[in-house]
Amino acid sequence: MMRRLLDRAVPALAAPVVAPESFDAVKRIVTTSDGAVLSIREYGSCAAPRTVILLHGCCLNHDSWSLQIGELIARWGNRIRIIAYDHRGHGDSGQAPMHTYTVERLAADLAELQVVLGVGRPVYLVGHSLGGMAVLAYLGRPAGQRPIDPDGLVLVATAAGRLAERGLGRLLGNPAVDILYELVAHTPRAVADDVVRALARPIWRQLARYGYGSSISEAALTEVAAVAINATPLATKAGFLRALRHYNHYRTLETIAAKTVILSGGADILTPPSHAQDLAAGIPGARLVSLPGAGHMLLHEAPHVVTDVINCVIGGHTATVGALDAGAAS
Repeated sequence: MMRRLLDRAVPALAAPVVAPESFDAVKRIVTTSDGAVLSIREYGSCAAPRTVILLHGCCLNHDSWSLQIGELIARWGNRIRIIAYDHRGHGDSGQAPMHTYTVERLAADLAELQVVLGVGRPVYLVGHSLGGMAVLAYLGRPAGQRPIDPDGLVLVATAAGRLAERGLGRLLGNPAVDILYELVAHTPRAVADDVVRALARPIWRQLARYGYGSSISEAALTEVAAVAINATPLATKAGFLRALRHYNHYRTLETIAAKTVILSGGADILTPPSHAQDLAAGIPGARLVSLPGAGHMLLHEAPHVVTDVINCVIGGHTATVGALDAGAAS
């Protein structure tokens, strides 16, 4: 069926967990300038002296950050404001026209959200996979279209572009991606399901041949995909798959002034380590934390390392990141 095919075409871009009940969230709704409805969770105090905004990966939602949210609240209490939200077409956020499922539109959503929520400095942007790409696209916007520049960045398992040149991203160059997009956009689902399943078969064969490349077992990854990806609308999957082919913000890297730390899994075949190396080389003063045995889902494969890096960036102690890197490699 069409849903299964697209589930397989975007394997394990992030792993969902149930949000802990031990801390409360304020739920908000923001409507963007083009009418998309974004579902937002806020933790901590709006009067806190620092704000962290968490941006999740493709076919995921804000719950992917639950482990980090719990640890950050335990560490900072009311001295931190945490904003986690679902991208358009994901989670509790509303669906939008397929042509708006682009990284550039996610960057615009981030800009508008900060204005509506009255975010002030210092602010720290933390993005995983697609979320990290949205952060880079936001920083690539003209100064007048960025309501606030971040003081720090944490970029997890992400890339500045050239996705179709490396790892499983090469599958983005398959003509079937365009055909899938058109089928989902213009064909009644009852008619499209069988056709899409047939088109996806060669894509899945290639995915199976490459393997998952993660320290998490294949069975666990299958369960993760069933929970996270199956809940994502077909239009969202097809829209972002095609958009990622053209995403490129290498030109933005040299303009970034925020303190930046990049995390990368050595076994990540969705955003291979070479992407992280490009980010570290292009962003002035950026630090790179490499976890040789980890895959794409670092938020759950190495949750404490991710949280420690966020804490270092918030506290202005990026010089200590080298110790984290050494520990991760050992």
